[in-house]
Order: sequence, then structure tokens, then C-alpha cells
Amino acid sequence: MSNQNEAVKMRVSFDLDEVLFVSPKTHQTEPEPRYPFNRIFQERLRKGTPELINTLQKLGYEVWVYTSSFRSEKYIRRLFRLYGVRFDGIVNGNRHLKEVQRDNKTILPQKIPSRYRISLHIDDEAIIASWGREFGFQTYLLDAEDAQWKEKIIARADEIRNNLRASGRG
Repeated sequence: MSNQNEAVKMRVSFDLDEVLFVSPKTHQTEPEPRYPFNRIFQERLRKGTPELINTLQKLGYEVWVYTSSFRSEKYIRRLFRLYGVRFDGIVNGNRHLKEVQRDNKTILPQKIPSRYRISLHIDDEAIIASWGREFGFQTYLLDAEDAQWKEKIIARADEIRNNLRASGRG
């Protein structure tokens, strides 16, 4: 019999800037990579990021990055590999413009996670949360230092997955 967590393969995505990448002046961060990688990868990860992503994946979630930044997928993958993290998918600004905005005359929001079947998106911008209602995705707003951020995100993901199961969509 398969693990109950695998019955509903739910996608969770994270924004990068001010969510996973934070300033050491305002947030606790993971140790920087060793030389020379600390020169190539200037961003610093919010403390607990690798643990949270790996835990979500062990719980049966797919974990993605959905960022409006134009960092390359290769750059993002290489940086996170230094911390033992492998993402299930990455949507950057280029991919969003190519696959979501395309030749649409109406300017769409900079992120529409539901287009990639992402059920929960973690971001620091309230406007993203407001778009979630219109475009069919759930959000978790994160910006300030919060010692319980990992537990709160896991609880939110579990709540959404349980609601999907209960509604028969999962």
C-alpha cells in the first residue's frame, strides 16, 4: 500500500527574493558557501531553507521556485545544490513571459502559480496573495523574521492538501 502523502502530489512553490534569499542584516541565514562559490553565488539563504524544502519533499510535496527574477534555471539549481536541495521545477521571469504571458494583450500578474498546477505559493508580496483569489492559487505571506516559519508553511501545505482530499480533487 502506498504512503498516504503520495496519494495527493501537491506542488508548493517559493519566491526567491526576500523569501528564500534574505539579507544577513535582517534575517538569520545559512552559512555561505565555501570559496570560490561564495563569490559566484552572492545571495544568502534564510536559515532553515534546506531543511524545510527537504522536509516538504519527504512529506510527498513537489517543491518549485516561482520567481519574477531573471536568474537562470541553471544558476538557481547550482546554488541550491550547494545546500543539498533539488527543486522539482523552476519558473523564472523568462519562462513566465514565454509560457504564461506569451502574446497576451492584457498584462498578466508577474506570477500565476495555478498555471503550473501549484497549489500553494510562498511569497513576500501582499499583491501576490490578492491575485491568488482571482487566479486560483493559495498563498502564504512571508517576509519578516519568524522563528516558526517552517512549521507554519508545512501546516498550511497540509491544510490545503487535506482540503483537496476532502473535496475529491486530490
